[in-house]
Amino acid sequence: MVETEAEIKARKERERDELYALDISGVEWHCAPGTEEHEERVEIAYLPEGAVAMRSSLDPDTVLRYTEAEWRAFVLGARDGEFDLKPMTHDAGPEAR
Repeated sequence: MVETEAEIKARKERERDELYALDISGVEWHCAPGTEEHEERVEIAYLPEGAVAMRSSLDPDTVLRYTEAEWRAFVLGARDGEFDLKPMTHDAGPEAR
């Protein structure tokens, strides 16, 4: 059976609600190796069913949560360079736009 667009939307909302209802107060947070405790860094925690929580060390109370499918899509996209930062150009003023 193929899900309709409405069914997919309802399922995703249900998954998101369940994910944000999880008590994550006791999770173990991980960061990239080699980062110091005082450095700004991204931290992740592994949740049930392959889900992941992510936060900034500077704002640990703001936590984003991703389903396994969302996290997998992000990681694969990052590996493929989809999120590579573009070199910043200096703003030459309104006439350069």
